[in-house]
Amino acid sequence: MAYELYYWPSIQGRGEFVRLALEEAGADYIDAAREAEGVAVMLRMMKHAEHPPFAPPFLKDGETVIGQTAAILLYLGARHGLAPKDPAGGLWTHQIQLTLGDFVAEAHDTHHPVGVSLYYEDQKDEALRRAQDFRDSRIPKFLNWFEAILARNPSGGGHLVGKTLTYADLSLFQAVEGLSYAFPKATARALTKTPLVAALHDAVTERPRIKAYLASPRRIPFNQEGIFRRYPELDG
Repeated sequence: MAYELYYWPSIQGRGEFVRLALEEAGADYIDAAREAEGVAVMLRMMKHAEHPPFAPPFLKDGETVIGQTAAILLYLGARHGLAPKDPAGGLWTHQIQLTLGDFVAEAHDTHHPVGVSLYYEDQKDEALRRAQDFRDSRIPKFLNWFEAILARNPSGGGHLVGKTLTYADLSLFQAVEGLSYAFPKATARALTKTPLVAALHDAVTERPRIKAYLASPRRIPFNQEGIFRRYPELDG
């Protein structure tokens, strides 16, 4: 039975981290909200499920429904060889993913620092201040942390955990992709100082299934409705 992924059909957003894992695993899945009436089905499930997800993305596997990006990836990683089998390795991978979630949330808040219900234009002054701190302080701090993990991995091989690719590697790839779209100047500067992160990003790009996915219509382009949005005035 195919997995059913539920997420907004016109943006990458947090759902993209799950899509990348499903694509790399070669898993059979349906991007359900992109089907006819899919959004309506998604909203009904959020309202009436026994354990309703707070928000998309969520994954349906038979009768099991899993919400929250990190929890979905924890589930998929164990089932598809995208995380270590030992408990300590699995928890470490999950911890990295949770930190990536924090990073992504901070990226989002650069253009919506006051409230998600307000337009960007209603909070532009605050966004300019928030974005400057994000560019100058937070992007380097997060990328330096990932750089240190890559350097300290005793197994080597250019991965965050162990000798082989995990969902954390895929998620770091996506974070770098998003930052390079939203903050091309600031991200390019930061990546010159984190060459292991840059190398991991480039290596993921060349993985056969990921490369095919990126070139396919299944990969939704970045746009001004998602988490990562390009406002030139916020880059510096």
